[in-house]
Amino acid sequence: MPLRARQRCLTALGGLAALTLALAGHSAQAAPAAGTWTEVGSDRADPLTESQGLTSVEVPAGSPNRYTGIGTIPLGLGARGWNHVGDPDASYDGHYVEPYQRDDGNTKMFRVQAPDGRWSEYVHTLSPGEARNNSWSAISPDGQWMLSGEWGTMNRLLVFPTPGVNPATSPSANLPQAATVHLDHAVRDVQGCDFLDATTLLCASDDPAGTLFGVTKPLLRIDLSAAPDGAADVTGHVTALRQLPLRSACSGSFEVEGVDYDRRTGTLRVIVVSPGFCVLTDSKTYRFTRS
Repeated sequence: MPLRARQRCLTALGGLAALTLALAGHSAQAAPAAGTWTEVGSDRADPLTESQGLTSVEVPAGSPNRYTGIGTIPLGLGARGWNHVGDPDASYDGHYVEPYQRDDGNTKMFRVQAPDGRWSEYVHTLSPGEARNNSWSAISPDGQWMLSGEWGTMNRLLVFPTPGVNPATSPSANLPQAATVHLDHAVRDVQGCDFLDATTLLCASDDPAGTLFGVTKPLLRIDLSAAPDGAADVTGHVTALRQLPLRSACSGSFEVEGVDYDRRTGTLRVIVVSPGFCVLTDSKTYRFTRS
């Protein structure tokens, strides 16, 4: 195992981790103590219905948390080729958005449920050079803009008007990319992001290599230069906060999935799928609070 991969045991030590990453030549800085996310519990994640993503829903009041997995894809969507659902999000007024992808063609799709329960589909035609995968959606606190990302090693996030919320969107028209978030440090295999506030994202990375930040499977924070407004690109400063929990009765490759931040309780939740047979038994949704 490379030395930098072993440094993950130091990430909880705040300033020492900052020094370690700096000496290793990484441009991303370690999180200050005030930004430490501490594990406070976990729940079993069902491999069929809770293995891709999750989000808390504020409207209507008392709504349960929502999850996605291969078992939540409607049969009709799957028959039309939309065979993968990613990490969803919900606006503070109760619009719920699921990201979908397919194995062919040049489109990705966002499926939206309005607060009144009605569903609609918003299809985006890929821009030149845009990857087909559609792993996650993250809706800005004002509800008007939605961020999404691409699989692999990337230096950007994509900005869209929020389908079903932003008045510029329609199910009968292409959902256009409105702007770009340019990252100051590459990220790899981001499986989910959620807004902590108007200019801060928390993201779960399934990075298996550990060469970007000196740690595999990191929780990332991205500080934006401005709140996305669709009118102009913004920049994002990337920080590796900690390694996400990798605990199972089985050995092998874990998969980090979706992420959710519930502003009502200050709770961050991240899905980590266990390797091998243990995907059925001890995959977890881990809970964190900020200390």
